[in-house]
Amino acid sequence: MTDRTPNDGRARRLFSRTSWPEARFLADVLRTETVGGGLLLLGAILALVWANSPWGDSYTALTRWVPWPGGADLHLDLSLGAWAADGLLAIFFFVVGLELKREFVAGELRDPRRAALPVVAAIGGMAIPALIYVGVNLGAGGDNLRGWAIPTATDIAFALAVLAVIGSHLPQGLRAFLLTLAVVDDLLAITIIAIFYTDDFHLLPLLGALVPIALFALLVQLRKTWWWALIPLAVVAWTLVHSSGVHATIAGVLLGFAVPVLGGRDGDRHGLAEHLEHRWRPVSAGFAVPVFAFFAAGVSLRGADLGAVVTDPIVIGIVAGLVLGKVLGIFGSTFLLARFTRARLDEDITWTDLLGVALLAGIGFTVSLLIGELAFGTGTAADDNVKAAVLSGSVIAALLASAVLVRRNAAYRRIAAAERVDADQDGIPDVYQHRNG
Repeated sequence: MTDRTPNDGRARRLFSRTSWPEARFLADVLRTETVGGGLLLLGAILALVWANSPWGDSYTALTRWVPWPGGADLHLDLSLGAWAADGLLAIFFFVVGLELKREFVAGELRDPRRAALPVVAAIGGMAIPALIYVGVNLGAGGDNLRGWAIPTATDIAFALAVLAVIGSHLPQGLRAFLLTLAVVDDLLAITIIAIFYTDDFHLLPLLGALVPIALFALLVQLRKTWWWALIPLAVVAWTLVHSSGVHATIAGVLLGFAVPVLGGRDGDRHGLAEHLEHRWRPVSAGFAVPVFAFFAAGVSLRGADLGAVVTDPIVIGIVAGLVLGKVLGIFGSTFLLARFTRARLDEDITWTDLLGVALLAGIGFTVSLLIGELAFGTGTAADDNVKAAVLSGSVIAALLASAVLVRRNAAYRRIAAAERVDADQDGIPDVYQHRNG
Protein backbone atom coordinates (compact mmCIF):
# COMPACT_ATOMS: atom_id res chain seq x y z
CA MET A 1 0.00 0.00 0.00
CA THR A 2 1.28 3.44 -0.85
CA ASP A 3 1.03 6.92 0.57
CA ARG A 4 3.08 9.93 -0.47
CA THR A 5 4.77 12.23 1.97
CA PRO A 6 5.00 15.97 1.24
CA ASN A 7 8.63 16.01 2.35
CA ASP A 8 10.31 13.72 -0.16
CA GLY A 9 7.56 12.90 -2.67
CA ARG A 10 8.59 9.26 -2.67
CA ALA A 11 6.02 6.49 -2.40
CA ARG A 12 6.04 4.51 0.82
CA ARG A 13 4.62 1.00 0.81
CA LEU A 14 2.86 -0.73 3.61
CA PHE A 15 3.72 -4.44 3.63
CA SER A 16 7.12 -3.40 2.21
CA ARG A 17 10.35 -5.13 3.13
CA THR A 18 11.76 -3.99 6.42
CA SER A 19 15.35 -2.96 7.04
CA TRP A 20 17.96 -5.67 7.52
CA PRO A 21 18.19 -5.36 11.36
CA GLU A 22 14.41 -5.69 11.61
CA ALA A 23 14.43 -8.60 9.17
CA ARG A 24 17.08 -10.38 11.23
CA PHE A 25 15.12 -9.74 14.43
CA LEU A 26 11.94 -11.00 12.77
CA ALA A 27 13.70 -14.17 11.63
CA ASP A 28 14.94 -14.82 15.16
CA VAL A 29 11.43 -14.39 16.54
CA LEU A 30 9.99 -16.76 13.96
CA ARG A 31 12.53 -19.45 14.75
CA THR A 32 11.91 -19.16 18.47
CA GLU A 33 8.13 -19.09 18.13
CA THR A 34 8.22 -22.19 15.94
CA VAL A 35 9.72 -24.17 18.79
CA GLY A 36 7.48 -22.44 21.33
CA GLY A 37 4.40 -23.15 19.24
CA GLY A 38 5.33 -26.81 19.05
CA LEU A 39 5.77 -27.02 22.82
CA LEU A 40 2.50 -25.16 23.31
CA LEU A 41 0.72 -27.66 21.09
CA LEU A 42 2.39 -30.55 22.93
CA GLY A 43 1.22 -29.22 26.31
CA ALA A 44 -2.35 -28.87 25.06
CA ILE A 45 -2.39 -32.38 23.56
CA LEU A 46 -1.00 -33.93 26.74
CA ALA A 47 -3.67 -32.15 28.79
CA LEU A 48 -6.47 -33.29 26.49
CA VAL A 49 -5.27 -36.90 26.44
CA TRP A 50 -4.81 -37.04 30.23
CA ALA A 51 -8.10 -35.28 31.02
CA ASN A 52 -10.02 -37.72 28.82
CA SER A 53 -8.17 -40.86 29.91
CA PRO A 54 -9.23 -43.24 32.71
CA TRP A 55 -6.89 -41.21 34.92
CA GLY A 56 -8.64 -37.91 34.18
CA ASP A 57 -9.54 -37.37 37.84
CA SER A 58 -5.84 -37.20 38.73
CA TYR A 59 -5.40 -34.41 36.15
CA THR A 60 -8.25 -32.47 37.73
CA ALA A 61 -6.80 -33.04 41.21
CA LEU A 62 -3.38 -31.83 40.07
CA THR A 63 -4.84 -28.71 38.49
CA ARG A 64 -6.78 -27.83 41.64
CA TRP A 65 -4.02 -28.66 44.13
CA VAL A 66 -3.05 -25.66 46.30
CA PRO A 67 0.70 -25.85 47.06
CA TRP A 68 0.67 -22.89 49.50
CA PRO A 69 -2.63 -22.85 51.42
CA GLY A 70 -1.19 -20.37 53.97
CA GLY A 71 -1.06 -17.52 51.47
CA ALA A 72 -4.64 -16.39 51.86
CA ASP A 73 -3.67 -13.05 53.42
CA LEU A 74 -1.93 -12.05 50.18
CA HIS A 75 -4.50 -13.80 47.97
CA LEU A 76 -1.79 -16.32 47.05
CA ASP A 77 -3.60 -19.47 48.13
CA LEU A 78 -3.78 -20.43 44.46
CA SER A 79 -4.12 -23.78 42.77
CA LEU A 80 -1.49 -24.98 40.32
CA GLY A 81 -3.78 -24.03 37.46
CA ALA A 82 -4.18 -20.52 38.86
CA TRP A 83 -0.42 -20.19 39.41
CA ALA A 84 0.09 -21.11 35.75
CA ALA A 85 -2.45 -18.51 34.60
CA ASP A 86 -1.52 -15.72 37.00
CA GLY A 87 2.15 -16.43 37.68
CA LEU A 88 3.79 -18.07 34.67
CA LEU A 89 1.83 -15.99 32.18
CA ALA A 90 3.31 -12.89 33.81
CA ILE A 91 6.61 -13.97 32.21
CA PHE A 92 4.86 -14.26 28.85
CA PHE A 93 3.35 -10.79 29.24
CA PHE A 94 6.71 -9.38 30.35
CA VAL A 95 8.15 -10.51 27.01
CA VAL A 96 5.07 -9.09 25.28
CA GLY A 97 5.67 -5.77 27.06
CA LEU A 98 9.29 -5.73 25.86
CA GLU A 99 8.15 -6.49 22.32
CA LEU A 100 5.41 -3.87 22.41
CA LYS A 101 7.78 -1.15 23.56
CA ARG A 102 10.35 -2.14 20.97
CA GLU A 103 7.75 -1.91 18.22
CA PHE A 104 6.58 1.53 19.39
CA VAL A 105 10.10 2.94 19.83
CA ALA A 106 12.21 1.28 17.14
CA GLY A 107 9.96 -1.06 15.14
CA GLU A 108 7.06 -0.99 12.73
CA LEU A 109 4.78 1.03 15.03
CA ARG A 110 7.14 4.00 15.40
CA ASP A 111 5.96 5.38 12.04
CA PRO A 112 2.24 6.21 12.19
CA ARG A 113 1.87 5.71 8.44
CA ARG A 114 3.33 2.21 8.54
CA ALA A 115 1.46 1.41 11.75
CA ALA A 116 -1.92 2.55 10.44
CA LEU A 117 -2.80 -0.61 8.56
CA PRO A 118 -1.95 -3.25 11.19
CA VAL A 119 -3.52 -1.09 13.91
CA VAL A 120 -6.76 -0.69 11.95
CA ALA A 121 -6.69 -4.39 11.02
CA ALA A 122 -6.12 -5.40 14.66
CA ILE A 123 -9.01 -3.22 15.85
CA GLY A 124 -11.29 -4.64 13.18
CA GLY A 125 -10.07 -8.13 13.98
CA MET A 126 -11.12 -7.68 17.60
CA ALA A 127 -14.33 -5.69 17.16
CA ILE A 128 -16.05 -7.98 14.63
CA PRO A 129 -15.48 -11.24 16.60
CA ALA A 130 -16.80 -9.53 19.74
CA LEU A 131 -19.90 -8.32 17.87
CA ILE A 132 -20.49 -11.80 16.44
CA TYR A 133 -20.23 -13.34 19.91
CA VAL A 134 -22.60 -10.75 21.38
CA GLY A 135 -25.05 -11.26 18.52
CA VAL A 136 -25.12 -15.03 19.09
CA ASN A 137 -25.45 -14.77 22.88
CA LEU A 138 -27.64 -11.67 23.20
CA GLY A 139 -30.82 -13.63 23.73
CA ALA A 140 -29.25 -16.49 25.70
CA GLY A 141 -29.51 -14.76 29.07
CA GLY A 142 -27.40 -15.57 32.10
CA ASP A 143 -23.73 -14.64 32.20
CA ASN A 144 -22.99 -15.61 28.60
CA LEU A 145 -22.16 -12.06 27.58
CA ARG A 146 -19.23 -12.00 30.00
CA GLY A 147 -17.29 -13.96 27.40
CA TRP A 148 -17.55 -11.34 24.66
CA ALA A 149 -13.76 -10.79 24.58
CA ILE A 150 -12.77 -14.47 24.28
CA PRO A 151 -12.68 -14.62 20.44
CA THR A 152 -10.90 -11.26 20.10
CA ALA A 153 -7.36 -12.47 20.88
CA THR A 154 -4.73 -13.83 18.50
CA ASP A 155 -2.08 -16.24 19.79
CA ILE A 156 1.33 -14.95 18.66
CA ALA A 157 3.18 -18.20 19.32
CA PHE A 158 0.78 -20.46 17.42
CA ALA A 159 0.18 -18.08 14.51
CA LEU A 160 3.85 -17.36 13.89
CA ALA A 161 4.74 -21.02 14.34
CA VAL A 162 2.23 -22.09 11.68
CA LEU A 163 3.40 -19.33 9.32
CA ALA A 164 7.05 -20.25 9.82
CA VAL A 165 6.40 -23.93 9.08
CA ILE A 166 4.31 -23.48 5.93
CA GLY A 167 5.56 -20.09 4.67
CA SER A 168 9.17 -20.59 3.63
CA HIS A 169 8.73 -18.58 0.40
CA LEU A 170 5.99 -16.14 1.43
CA PRO A 171 6.91 -12.43 1.20
CA GLN A 172 8.61 -11.05 4.27
CA GLY A 173 6.12 -8.17 4.37
CA LEU A 174 3.36 -10.65 5.11
CA ARG A 175 5.24 -12.00 8.11
CA ALA A 176 5.98 -8.49 9.35
CA PHE A 177 2.29 -7.61 9.04
CA LEU A 178 1.21 -10.62 11.11
CA LEU A 179 3.77 -9.89 13.81
CA THR A 180 2.78 -6.23 14.04
CA LEU A 181 -0.93 -7.07 14.02
CA ALA A 182 -0.41 -9.64 16.79
CA VAL A 183 1.54 -7.11 18.87
CA VAL A 184 -1.28 -4.54 18.60
CA ASP A 185 -3.78 -7.31 19.30
CA ASP A 186 -1.92 -8.18 22.51
CA LEU A 187 -1.87 -4.55 23.61
CA LEU A 188 -5.63 -4.27 23.14
CA ALA A 189 -6.21 -7.62 24.86
CA ILE A 190 -4.16 -6.47 27.86
CA THR A 191 -6.25 -3.31 28.02
CA ILE A 192 -9.47 -5.34 27.89
CA ILE A 193 -8.31 -7.60 30.73
CA ALA A 194 -7.33 -4.63 32.89
CA ILE A 195 -10.59 -2.72 32.33
CA PHE A 196 -13.33 -5.33 31.91
CA TYR A 197 -12.11 -8.34 33.88
CA THR A 198 -11.17 -6.77 37.19
CA ASP A 199 -13.98 -7.45 39.65
CA ASP A 200 -12.65 -7.03 43.19
CA PHE A 201 -10.48 -3.93 42.97
CA HIS A 202 -8.33 -2.59 45.84
CA LEU A 203 -6.54 0.69 45.20
CA LEU A 204 -3.95 0.59 48.00
CA PRO A 205 -2.04 -2.53 46.84
CA LEU A 206 -2.07 -1.21 43.28
CA LEU A 207 -0.55 2.08 44.40
CA GLY A 208 1.96 0.11 46.46
CA ALA A 209 2.97 -1.83 43.31
CA LEU A 210 4.13 1.43 41.75
CA VAL A 211 7.06 1.54 44.20
CA PRO A 212 8.82 -1.70 43.12
CA ILE A 213 7.95 -0.96 39.49
CA ALA A 214 9.55 2.49 39.81
CA LEU A 215 12.67 0.99 41.43
CA PHE A 216 12.82 -1.64 38.69
CA ALA A 217 12.53 1.12 36.06
CA LEU A 218 15.27 3.16 37.73
CA LEU A 219 17.70 0.24 37.77
CA VAL A 220 17.13 -0.74 34.14
CA GLN A 221 17.37 2.88 33.00
CA LEU A 222 20.77 2.98 34.70
CA ARG A 223 21.63 -0.30 32.92
CA LYS A 224 21.93 -2.12 36.26
CA THR A 225 20.90 -5.68 35.44
CA TRP A 226 21.43 -7.17 38.89
CA TRP A 227 19.24 -10.27 38.89
CA TRP A 228 19.27 -10.39 42.69
CA ALA A 229 17.58 -6.96 42.70
CA LEU A 230 15.39 -7.01 39.58
CA ILE A 231 13.76 -10.40 40.15
CA PRO A 232 12.69 -9.68 43.77
CA LEU A 233 11.33 -6.29 42.71
CA ALA A 234 9.35 -7.98 39.92
CA VAL A 235 7.98 -10.59 42.35
CA VAL A 236 6.89 -7.89 44.83
CA ALA A 237 5.25 -5.89 42.05
CA TRP A 238 3.44 -9.00 40.82
CA THR A 239 2.23 -9.84 44.35
CA LEU A 240 0.85 -6.36 44.97
CA VAL A 241 -0.88 -6.15 41.59
CA HIS A 242 -2.43 -9.56 42.23
CA SER A 243 -3.62 -8.43 45.66
CA SER A 244 -5.22 -5.34 44.11
CA GLY A 245 -7.65 -7.47 42.09
CA VAL A 246 -6.14 -6.42 38.75
CA HIS A 247 -4.97 -9.47 36.84
CA ALA A 248 -1.38 -10.07 37.87
CA THR A 249 -0.10 -10.44 34.30
CA ILE A 250 -0.51 -6.66 33.96
CA ALA A 251 2.53 -6.37 36.24
CA GLY A 252 4.59 -8.19 33.62
CA VAL A 253 3.50 -5.72 30.93
CA LEU A 254 4.32 -2.69 33.09
CA LEU A 255 7.77 -4.08 33.92
CA GLY A 256 8.39 -4.74 30.23
CA PHE A 257 7.42 -1.17 29.36
CA ALA A 258 9.94 0.11 31.92
CA VAL A 259 12.93 -1.36 30.07
CA PRO A 260 14.77 0.99 27.66
CA VAL A 261 14.80 -0.02 24.01
CA LEU A 262 17.56 2.08 22.47
CA GLY A 263 21.25 1.39 23.03
CA GLY A 264 23.09 3.16 25.83
CA ARG A 265 26.00 5.55 25.73
CA ASP A 266 28.51 2.72 25.96
CA GLY A 267 28.20 2.14 22.22
CA ASP A 268 26.03 -0.95 22.45
CA ARG A 269 23.79 -1.01 19.38
CA HIS A 270 21.25 -3.24 21.09
CA GLY A 271 19.06 -1.83 23.82
CA LEU A 272 18.45 -3.56 27.13
CA ALA A 273 14.94 -4.55 26.00
CA GLU A 274 16.41 -6.66 23.20
CA HIS A 275 18.90 -8.30 25.57
CA LEU A 276 16.19 -9.14 28.13
CA GLU A 277 13.82 -10.35 25.44
CA HIS A 278 16.58 -12.60 24.06
CA ARG A 279 17.12 -13.99 27.56
CA TRP A 280 13.52 -14.39 28.71
CA ARG A 281 11.78 -15.40 25.49
CA PRO A 282 13.04 -19.02 25.73
CA VAL A 283 11.69 -19.17 29.30
CA SER A 284 8.34 -17.85 28.11
CA ALA A 285 8.03 -19.88 24.92
CA GLY A 286 9.71 -23.01 26.22
CA PHE A 287 8.25 -23.24 29.73
CA ALA A 288 5.72 -20.64 30.88
CA VAL A 289 3.27 -20.81 27.96
CA PRO A 290 3.42 -24.61 27.44
CA VAL A 291 2.81 -25.20 31.17
CA PHE A 292 -0.12 -22.78 31.08
CA ALA A 293 -1.48 -24.64 28.04
CA PHE A 294 -1.12 -27.91 29.90
CA PHE A 295 -3.23 -26.68 32.83
CA ALA A 296 -5.70 -24.65 30.75
CA ALA A 297 -6.51 -26.94 27.83
CA GLY A 298 -7.47 -30.09 29.70
CA VAL A 299 -11.20 -30.09 29.01
CA SER A 300 -12.81 -33.43 29.77
CA LEU A 301 -15.44 -34.72 27.36
CA ARG A 302 -16.07 -37.91 29.31
CA GLY A 303 -19.80 -38.27 29.78
CA ALA A 304 -20.41 -34.88 28.16
CA ASP A 305 -23.43 -34.27 25.98
CA LEU A 306 -21.65 -33.35 22.75
CA GLY A 307 -24.91 -32.24 21.21
CA ALA A 308 -25.42 -29.72 24.01
CA VAL A 309 -21.80 -28.54 23.69
CA VAL A 310 -22.09 -27.97 19.95
CA THR A 311 -25.35 -26.04 20.29
CA ASP A 312 -24.20 -23.95 23.27
CA PRO A 313 -24.35 -20.24 22.28
CA ILE A 314 -21.02 -19.68 24.03
CA VAL A 315 -19.35 -22.30 21.84
CA ILE A 316 -21.02 -21.05 18.66
CA GLY A 317 -20.10 -17.45 19.43
CA ILE A 318 -16.44 -18.26 20.11
CA VAL A 319 -15.95 -20.51 17.08
CA ALA A 320 -17.76 -18.11 14.75
CA GLY A 321 -15.83 -15.17 16.19
CA LEU A 322 -12.44 -16.82 15.71
CA VAL A 323 -13.07 -18.34 12.29
CA LEU A 324 -15.38 -15.79 10.64
CA GLY A 325 -14.99 -12.67 12.77
CA LYS A 326 -11.22 -12.46 12.44
CA VAL A 327 -11.38 -12.78 8.66
CA LEU A 328 -14.18 -10.23 8.28
CA GLY A 329 -12.51 -7.82 10.69
CA ILE A 330 -8.93 -7.99 9.40
CA PHE A 331 -9.55 -8.54 5.69
CA GLY A 332 -12.54 -6.21 5.63
CA SER A 333 -10.85 -3.31 7.43
CA THR A 334 -7.78 -3.64 5.19
CA PHE A 335 -9.93 -3.66 2.06
CA LEU A 336 -11.86 -0.59 3.21
CA LEU A 337 -8.63 1.24 4.03
CA ALA A 338 -7.34 0.50 0.54
CA ARG A 339 -10.69 1.40 -1.02
CA PHE A 340 -11.11 4.80 0.60
CA THR A 341 -7.49 5.96 0.84
CA ARG A 342 -4.59 6.16 -1.59
CA ALA A 343 -2.97 3.16 -0.01
CA ARG A 344 -2.57 -0.01 -2.08
CA LEU A 345 -1.13 -3.46 -1.66
CA ASP A 346 2.56 -3.88 -2.22
CA GLU A 347 3.22 -5.45 -5.60
CA ASP A 348 4.64 -8.57 -3.91
CA ILE A 349 1.46 -9.14 -1.87
CA THR A 350 -1.89 -10.38 -3.12
CA TRP A 351 -5.27 -10.22 -1.47
CA THR A 352 -5.22 -14.02 -1.26
CA ASP A 353 -2.06 -13.78 0.86
CA LEU A 354 -3.83 -11.36 3.15
CA LEU A 355 -6.83 -13.69 3.37
CA GLY A 356 -4.53 -16.47 4.60
CA VAL A 357 -3.04 -14.25 7.29
CA ALA A 358 -6.51 -13.09 8.36
CA LEU A 359 -7.52 -16.73 8.79
CA LEU A 360 -4.30 -17.41 10.68
CA ALA A 361 -5.17 -14.63 13.15
CA GLY A 362 -8.16 -16.75 14.20
CA ILE A 363 -5.81 -18.93 16.24
CA GLY A 364 -6.72 -17.56 19.66
CA PHE A 365 -5.29 -19.94 22.20
CA THR A 366 -3.32 -18.55 25.15
CA VAL A 367 -5.05 -15.21 25.79
CA SER A 368 -8.47 -16.54 24.75
CA LEU A 369 -8.24 -19.33 27.34
CA LEU A 370 -7.10 -16.80 29.94
CA ILE A 371 -10.03 -14.47 29.24
CA GLY A 372 -12.38 -17.47 29.35
CA GLU A 373 -11.16 -18.34 32.86
CA LEU A 374 -11.54 -14.72 33.96
CA ALA A 375 -15.06 -14.54 32.48
CA PHE A 376 -16.54 -17.80 33.75
CA GLY A 377 -14.16 -19.05 36.45
CA THR A 378 -12.38 -22.39 36.47
CA GLY A 379 -13.93 -25.82 36.75
CA THR A 380 -17.40 -24.70 35.63
CA ALA A 381 -19.42 -26.16 32.78
CA ALA A 382 -19.13 -22.87 30.90
CA ASP A 383 -15.34 -22.92 31.35
CA ASP A 384 -15.15 -26.43 29.85
CA ASN A 385 -17.24 -25.32 26.90
CA VAL A 386 -15.02 -22.27 26.42
CA LYS A 387 -11.93 -24.48 26.27
CA ALA A 388 -13.58 -26.81 23.75
CA ALA A 389 -14.67 -23.84 21.64
CA VAL A 390 -11.27 -22.12 21.70
CA LEU A 391 -9.50 -25.35 20.76
CA SER A 392 -11.99 -26.12 17.97
CA GLY A 393 -12.01 -22.59 16.57
CA SER A 394 -8.22 -22.35 16.64
CA VAL A 395 -7.80 -25.70 14.87
CA ILE A 396 -10.35 -24.78 12.19
CA ALA A 397 -8.69 -21.40 11.63
CA ALA A 398 -5.24 -23.00 11.42
CA LEU A 399 -6.41 -25.61 8.90
CA LEU A 400 -8.17 -23.05 6.69
CA ALA A 401 -5.18 -20.71 6.83
CA SER A 402 -2.83 -23.56 5.99
CA ALA A 403 -4.96 -24.54 2.98
CA VAL A 404 -4.69 -21.00 1.60
CA LEU A 405 -1.07 -20.25 2.51
CA VAL A 406 0.35 -23.61 1.41
CA ARG A 407 -0.94 -22.92 -2.11
CA ARG A 408 0.41 -19.39 -2.04
CA ASN A 409 3.77 -20.63 -0.75
CA ALA A 410 3.93 -23.15 -3.61
CA ALA A 411 3.22 -20.35 -6.09
CA TYR A 412 6.00 -18.18 -4.66
CA ARG A 413 8.34 -21.19 -4.71
CA ARG A 414 7.67 -21.69 -8.43
CA ILE A 415 8.30 -18.00 -9.07
CA ALA A 416 11.60 -18.16 -7.19
CA ALA A 417 12.65 -21.28 -9.12
CA ALA A 418 11.77 -19.64 -12.44
CA GLU A 419 13.81 -16.57 -11.53
CA ARG A 420 16.81 -18.75 -10.71
CA VAL A 421 16.50 -20.54 -14.05
CA ASP A 422 16.27 -17.23 -15.91
CA ALA A 423 19.32 -15.94 -14.06
CA ASP A 424 21.30 -19.08 -14.93
CA GLN A 425 20.28 -18.90 -18.57
CA ASP A 426 21.20 -15.24 -18.82
CA GLY A 427 24.67 -16.05 -17.53
CA ILE A 428 25.44 -18.83 -20.06
CA PRO A 429 26.31 -16.69 -23.10
CA ASP A 430 28.59 -14.42 -21.10
CA VAL A 431 30.50 -17.35 -19.64
CA TYR A 432 30.73 -19.02 -23.05
CA GLN A 433 32.04 -15.88 -24.72
CA HIS A 434 34.54 -15.29 -21.93
CA ARG A 435 35.90 -18.83 -22.18
CA ASN A 436 36.26 -18.64 -25.97
CA GLY A 437 37.92 -15.23 -26.02
